[in-house]
Amino acid sequence: MESLRIIDTWPVPTAAAAVVRADGTVLGTHGPTSTHRFPLASVTKPLAAYAALVAYEEGAVELDEPAGPEGSTVRHLLAHTSGLAFDEHRVTAPPGNRRLYSNAGFEVLGDHIAKASGIPFAVYLRQAVLEPLGMTSTTLDGSPARDGVSTVDDLVRFAAEVQAPRLLDPRTVLEAQSVVHPGLKGVLPGYGHQSPNDWGLGFEIRDSKSPHWTGASSSPATFGHFGQSGTFLWIDPVAGVACVALTDRAFGPWAAEVWPPFTDAVLSEVAG
Repeated sequence: MESLRIIDTWPVPTAAAAVVRADGTVLGTHGPTSTHRFPLASVTKPLAAYAALVAYEEGAVELDEPAGPEGSTVRHLLAHTSGLAFDEHRVTAPPGNRRLYSNAGFEVLGDHIAKASGIPFAVYLRQAVLEPLGMTSTTLDGSPARDGVSTVDDLVRFAAEVQAPRLLDPRTVLEAQSVVHPGLKGVLPGYGHQSPNDWGLGFEIRDSKSPHWTGASSSPATFGHFGQSGTFLWIDPVAGVACVALTDRAFGPWAAEVWPPFTDAVLSEVAG
């Protein structure tokens, strides 16, 4: 895909990208997609969320069982509505009241699943998601909110799985990409206040957010995540494709400038 070559113009030391269809067909790759392992930052969260949903389907946890602050549940933690602060284990709002993006919430979620399953969360993630998908270059070495390391090729496997689930019931994945607690306001890190700030179970949902890190032509149904390490993964179910782009430069104005037109170019080439 010619559009993927746009990453060569990005002001980053290293970048790699790929596009994959729902049936697993890789439409194109560019850059060191298999040889370079990138820190994922918050693109770790969808992987952690998928492991949490496996735990749910295995019966280790229930989505509406208590977890985290008083009144909070597993579902609240996944949807950033537990009331926990961004990076502190401190309650700043009642559960379900506001969309407070929270790394702490995902750390509490990881601890909760580890306790319920009797397996350290990093091991659970590896056994439940990474090994079955052949994601042999992906590791979690710390927080389930941000400490994943992976390659583009591994995340392509994950993106194909989310589009055509084998590890989970498709109805569970549909719920994960549907808005939890509709209408809640909140701050999308790096992009400011959004009303509404829609989120699913571990996946951010584009809807009508503006500004946003996806493209102007991305469908409102687009969902995924970006990371402060200069990484993103989006899935556009209307276009029937997913795109992964990983870099080794921290997110900043450069990313906000180049990511949306890149996405639009990818979607245009797919449609054309």
